[in-house]
Amino acid sequence: MSTLTIRLPDEKHARLRQLAKHRGISVNKLVEEMATITLAEFDAETRFRALAGRGSAEEGRALLDKLDRAFESE
Repeated sequence: MSTLTIRLPDEKHARLRQLAKHRGISVNKLVEEMATITLAEFDAETRFRALAGRGSAEEGRALLDKLDRAFESE
């Protein structure tokens, strides 16, 4: 496990402490959870862009049209 030192404005640090307290966790755990979420979002976007690069714009639009039609009937 690594140790990371970050610099934050005092107000932002206080808000993070309040949020962690509200959630019943430490600031360390809060930052770890936020890092996990951010990395998961980055990985999902990376996978999406890789798949989109291999796909066809025409097929993508056809799929979106199909989804639109499916949701119109609801």
